[in-house]
This record gives sequence, C-alpha cells and structure tokens, in this order.
Amino acid sequence: MRVAMIGTGYVGLVSGACFADFGHVVTCVDKDASKIERLKKGEIPIYEPGLDDLVAQNVNAGRLNFTTEAKDAIAEADAVFIAVGTPSRRGDGHADLSYVYAAAEEIAQLMDGFTVVVTKSTVPVGTGDEVEAIISKTKPNADFAVVSNPEFLREGAAIKDFKIPDRVVVGTDSERAREVMRELYRPLFLNETPILFTSRRTSELIKYAANAFLAVKITFINEMADLCEAVGANVQEVSRGIGLDGRIGRKFLNAGPGYGGSCFPKDTLALTRTANEAGSPVRIVDTVVEVNAARKKAMAAKVIKAMGGDVKGKTIGVLGLAFKPNTDDMRDAPSLDIVPALIEAGAKVVAYDPEGMHEAQKLMSGLDYAEDAYGAIEGADAMVIITEWDQFRALDLDRVKTLLKSDVVVDLRNIYAPEDMAKRGFEYTSVGRPTVG
Repeated sequence: MRVAMIGTGYVGLVSGACFADFGHVVTCVDKDASKIERLKKGEIPIYEPGLDDLVAQNVNAGRLNFTTEAKDAIAEADAVFIAVGTPSRRGDGHADLSYVYAAAEEIAQLMDGFTVVVTKSTVPVGTGDEVEAIISKTKPNADFAVVSNPEFLREGAAIKDFKIPDRVVVGTDSERAREVMRELYRPLFLNETPILFTSRRTSELIKYAANAFLAVKITFINEMADLCEAVGANVQEVSRGIGLDGRIGRKFLNAGPGYGGSCFPKDTLALTRTANEAGSPVRIVDTVVEVNAARKKAMAAKVIKAMGGDVKGKTIGVLGLAFKPNTDDMRDAPSLDIVPALIEAGAKVVAYDPEGMHEAQKLMSGLDYAEDAYGAIEGADAMVIITEWDQFRALDLDRVKTLLKSDVVVDLRNIYAPEDMAKRGFEYTSVGRPTVG
C-alpha cells in the first residue's frame, strides 16, 4: 500500500520507517526543509537505537522517501497519517491542535479518490470529529474516512514497540477504512498481535487513559518511596512485593525523581482539562500532575541535604540529563528542575549524558559539560545520578572514589546496592531506601 506520513518527528519518522519495513511504500512529508535534507542524507534528527539503520535500509530499497512537497504523496496515498506535534498549549494546558487541523485542511485539498486519514498524533477526544468536519468543509465531495490510530511507542524501544506491540488500537466505524488498516498492519497478524477496533472517540481516549494510568503507578511508588524513607522501609522490596501480584504487575513501579518526557506530562495535563470541561473530573490524575511536579523540585533539596545542607561553592557531578536512557529527549526531564535549583543554591554543576547534552544546552545555562562520566565527577564534592543509562550502572567504583573530592553519592535511580556502596566507603543516598555510609 502507499502511505503518506505528515510529520517527521519522533512518531512520524519511526512509524514511517516501520511501515516501509513492512513492505509498504511510504513518503514522509515535513515543511522543515533542513530536516528533510538531513534525512535524505541519512542523518537522523533524533536518537533512537536502530532507527538510522532501519531508515537507510528502506530508503535503499525504494520504499521510504522524504519530501517537503505533499501534493503527490497525498494524492497517491491509500492512507495519510497525521503525525504532527500536539504540545501543551500555553496558559490552559490543552493540547495545541493547530498543526493537526492545518494538516487536515492540506490533506483535503490534495487527496484523490478514497483516502483513509489517520490521526497518529495524540489528540483529545473529539479531535477526529473536527478533522472530519474540516475535510468535509474544505472538499465537500471528498471520499474519505477519518481513523484514530494512537501510538504506544516508548522512546528507546520504539522500533520493537511498533513491530511487536502489545496491541494496535483502531478507531473507526467505516468498514472500508477497517480493511485498509487491516492491510497496513497485516504483517503483525503473524505475531497474533491483538488489533482492537473501537469507535473513534473510544480510541482517542484509550491513549490518554493508558498514559494516565502509567503516570499514576509511577507517582504512587514515588510516594511510597517517601513513606519508606520516613519509616525505615525499602521501596524496592515494597515494589517487588506488590508487583508480584498479577493484578498490579511489576512494570512502572521503580521509584525515582518523577516522570518526564514527551507524553506523560503533556497527556495527563490534557486529560485533566478534557475531563474538567466534560464535567467529569479525574481527581486522581489531577493529584498525580501536582505531586509529580512537586517531586522533581524536591529532588534538588534531597541532594543538598545529602551534602550537609549547603552546596554553595561546591561542585556536583551530574550523570544523566535526558528524561530516560536511550533517548536524547529533554522534554520535562527531571534534570530541568534539579540542575537549575542546584546552581541557584550556589553549586557548580558539571554534567554528562551520552546523548542528551546537545538538547540540554538549548534549555539550561550556567553548567559545564564533560566528555564522559568520569570527567563529570573529577574533583566533585558529590556524584548525582539522574538518568539510569546502562554505562552508569557499571562505573568503576574504585575510580569514582579516587576522582571524587568527598564520598557523597546521590543515586536518584537506585541503580546501586546501599550495602555495597557502604562497604566501599561511600556516603550513599538513594530513593526510598535507608541512607548508609
């Protein structure tokens, strides 16, 4: 089948490359000419493991193309995916749908014959109705169907999530559209992937509800971590104890500095706004948003306390800036709250992240950057781990001890064992576990 992917951001680029790898002919369209030129040269504008090879393979096979000109791509497409950004709108937290609606109008002007228009972007309930209305108004005689097909891609594991998903959700009442979507995802039938067909509005809500529930789990275990610290319990053992219950599950029960990234902060906020406008507030999610924002700010205070209550004139080596490992995404990363607060408190911060420093430099000032983890902590009064990159899990701790000016280690991701760190002579602070040293 022929596919047009409008938008070459994270979702559009990964989805386009994966559909091409399924054997479809995909044209990715973006108005950013510099980005398209980079993609044509094989330069991937985001960090996602394996994506550069996947793009190159399918470009070489003639199944994946990049262009700024939407005309032919849309006119020839069986399905046109809208994969543009829907950032939180300033002031009220609603998803900004201006890019979605602009894409819908352009698609209407250029489509030719029956076309399935698919919203891949994360959008509030009812957006598909508006997209349908825009297309009908722009081109009254258009033969089309609007489908909701939310993405469930984890940054750092997006290709696997697309090719071996837990489920595929398709929202449409059109049988013709269902057949097109079945054909697009036919390669997944071999894996017996559940494909859930629902109404369009139900599909739109599934995406928000899923992310909100995961955000609730993260925030719950973070609050349990605070309680563990207060009563002398171990949050990792609590997490394992409750996670072994099949009704709860073990995933997303790792205590840390709070959730960030491109989805959870934006989607939880959008869901609460939608729910309030519908007169059916989601009070649990409201609280989660508030608690998570406060938690990220509180992590700086935790570091300062571990360093004796005063960091003025002290140097802190920070390991990890991206919101999670295996990505360069800095959107709503906990480091954006922690690092500036430490600098404001008078500390000198030297940071290292394997992929996120380029993006971090656009968002934070007043800190220095190192070429590797050891460079960040050399001569520092404390080492603070914010992102759990694999390379930080296997640091040469003897070398760390030699490089640090003091023995203070603050591990906000609980990647080391307190007992081991104590034996090595570190004054080790983690999240939801007793301080040792």
